[in-house]
Amino acid sequence: MRPTAAIADLWRSTELADDLHALADCGGRFAGTPSEARACALLRERLRAAAAGAPVHEHRVAYPGWWRERTALARIGGAGARPLRAHSLVWSPPTPPGGLEAEVLDLGRGTPEAFEAAAARIPGRVVLVRHEYPFAAGTIHRRRKYQWARERGAAGFLIAAPLPGGVLVTGSSGRGGPDDIPAAGVCLESAAALGAGARTRLEIAVRRGPAEARNLVVEIPGRTAEWVVLSAHYDGHDLAESALDNATGVAAVLALLRAFAPAVPAGRRGLRAVLFTVEEWGLYGSERYVAELAPADRAAIALNLNLDTLVGGAGPLAALVSGFAGLEAWVGRVAGAAGLDVRTVLPSMPNSDHASFAAAGIPALRLLGGFDDPLAPPRHVLTTADTRDKVCLTTLKAATLVAAELLAQALDWPAPIARAPAR
Repeated sequence: MRPTAAIADLWRSTELADDLHALADCGGRFAGTPSEARACALLRERLRAAAAGAPVHEHRVAYPGWWRERTALARIGGAGARPLRAHSLVWSPPTPPGGLEAEVLDLGRGTPEAFEAAAARIPGRVVLVRHEYPFAAGTIHRRRKYQWARERGAAGFLIAAPLPGGVLVTGSSGRGGPDDIPAAGVCLESAAALGAGARTRLEIAVRRGPAEARNLVVEIPGRTAEWVVLSAHYDGHDLAESALDNATGVAAVLALLRAFAPAVPAGRRGLRAVLFTVEEWGLYGSERYVAELAPADRAAIALNLNLDTLVGGAGPLAALVSGFAGLEAWVGRVAGAAGLDVRTVLPSMPNSDHASFAAAGIPALRLLGGFDDPLAPPRHVLTTADTRDKVCLTTLKAATLVAAELLAQALDWPAPIARAPAR
């Protein structure tokens, strides 16, 4: 299936840019805020307009709500407290009244070896580690470092941004459990000011309560009962505009839906476009969506094509294929036949909503830009610098056309695209 004219129109169209800017205008879209609600309302209408008359359904997700009220960090001792920049991580518990005072233990990058070597010194201290470029082989995810600190008895957790200029970093930490520890992202300068052995006071105040989010779903059936799920997450963080992560992916989903919707009913597989929220909370929205599918509905999904951070540097796009060797081969075959430069990454990287599908045995890939290129624009993801000026629209259009080729082939591929990897 190749709606050639519609895809050619995409290159000349301004709609991709319009959607990107409209979503960025909503703000950072942190789940549970008016910014996210504005984005949900906007996207409901844009999905309806793009879907050739197909209805837009809401998949409601009940989740443990969490709202920041105050974050303060200071180096203490000597002449007095020196305030430092910090931003509490998602789901961090509050600190005790008056704050948490403890010595800082700087573990650098925060490797398993560093945690093991410092195991006896971690209890009762605030562990400080560095945020890594998230889209690279060998990256150690923030949540793993947080888990290691918590398991070894740390009193608190700090993660420092790698970019200068007071740039803060954010992300999620625990899941609201009783053993969670206070956690915050700090800027590079704050980390330097703390230094080895410094004492710090961390104050975090939060509000908790039940909350409900809305994943948005459009279904256009094909000739069989099978589906290709095209997805992106529309939530983000309140530090900036969440433009790279993930207004880019959402804009691409809307563009592809416009291009393919009229032709899908004549094709082999149906197209289901899903815009997830609460992704930045440990993939909560997609995890609940997949968990609530009936077994037969899961079995009917031939592929999840997830678009997240769809712009990068000068190198090729990367397809993270979640450990599915058959999917790696399929992407290589499709890209090779079309003359596209797409790198495949086989090991599972649970850093976006494709991981929720892969965990259920559904072939799933994440298409993204900037893999293994730490100087590419995605270095700004999860920071105060994730703003629309970091998005090259020409690069985004080119990436969307690559996604279009993968989607076109998946919708009409005459056999199973891939099978679950051996466990």
